[in-house]
Amino acid sequence: MIAAQNGLDLQCADIQNAFLTAPAIKKCYMVVAGPEFGDKEGKVFIVRRALYGLKESSAAFRSHLAETLEELGFWSSTADPDVWMRAAVKPDGEKYYEYILCYDDDILCMSMKAKEVMKGIGRVFKFKKGKIEPPESYLGASLRKKYLDGVDMWTMSSYDYVVVAVLEEDATE
Repeated sequence: MIAAQNGLDLQCADIQNAFLTAPAIKKCYMVVAGPEFGDKEGKVFIVRRALYGLKESSAAFRSHLAETLEELGFWSSTADPDVWMRAAVKPDGEKYYEYILCYDDDILCMSMKAKEVMKGIGRVFKFKKGKIEPPESYLGASLRKKYLDGVDMWTMSSYDYVVVAVLEEDATE
């Protein structure tokens, strides 16, 4: 609704290997390297990146993403810490806010220059399949851009999500 009301572009991307992008918060040692490490087998390794399965990996990734967004001039909303914003100006001089919505490794940007903003994030994080594109879905909801009576709008539907999430019961049981 905010994007349509303000004539903003929507772009989204998924961060690839999200946890591996973040430095580890605590020093963690791999007990002994296995045969898959070749000539390093038997050595003790220090884990330098947040690995899936470590307790603090989610926090490490969230902190790394927050630092990146802050460096780009965004600040976290008081109401929802995963909604980021920064002041911007449209070409006609009108002031507005650019928004970034984060959910784990899913990033959605609303801006007059959404692709440029996403490319800024992409300088730190690699996106899955290298894609930055208008969203077709976000957090399980289907999104579609429509034009109706000369009005630009986005529609959101959870129909596909509900169909997958709700199983039909066999009436014969």
